[in-house]
Amino acid sequence: MKPKIKILLADDHQVVRMGLAAIIAAESDMRLVGEASDGNEAVNCVRELTPDVILMDLMMPQKDGAQATAEILASNPDAKILILSTFGESDEMMRAMDAGAAGALIKDAPRGELVAAIRAVAEGQKVVSPEIEHVLKSRAERPQLSARQLEVLGYAAKGLTSKAISSKMGITADCVNGHLRAIFANLNAASRTEAVAIATRLGLI
Repeated sequence: MKPKIKILLADDHQVVRMGLAAIIAAESDMRLVGEASDGNEAVNCVRELTPDVILMDLMMPQKDGAQATAEILASNPDAKILILSTFGESDEMMRAMDAGAAGALIKDAPRGELVAAIRAVAEGQKVVSPEIEHVLKSRAERPQLSARQLEVLGYAAKGLTSKAISSKMGITADCVNGHLRAIFANLNAASRTEAVAIATRLGLI
């Protein structure tokens, strides 16, 4: 007989863990081996319990899901982590997927979809729900600004002049204007106001 899939739940909400535990208990080929309520606990549980699949929430205390995912995979590259996410966590989702998570589902995915995803991930497949795939693709295509450019744009959004920004950042006004020109080019904007509006819409600032 094929061994049951050993599953670890990592979520800081007890009600969510209870719901997931009930789903797992109803499947004859799955077994819940442990639960974690924060990122640190998740990392420790993986070391102790060696689960086949980890269901990982993203927003948890101590360490978030992306940090826990990276730490787990750094010490155990074969670990299979399935992220459970909401639509407001795209940055964290990107970090978790970049760290090597095996898949991602939205938290309110149908029971059948979740169960199928657990089985697929356990077998080494990568599973990403269409909704999350769309979000990840949109984020990947988002214009990239350097930390310095984001700082300049943040001050510009507050209405500061180039001279005032230069004083705040300890650089020349010409340098500030150079950053602004690069920002305009990256965002395809014609003015500070337009650049700020685009950056705000894209979630850059």
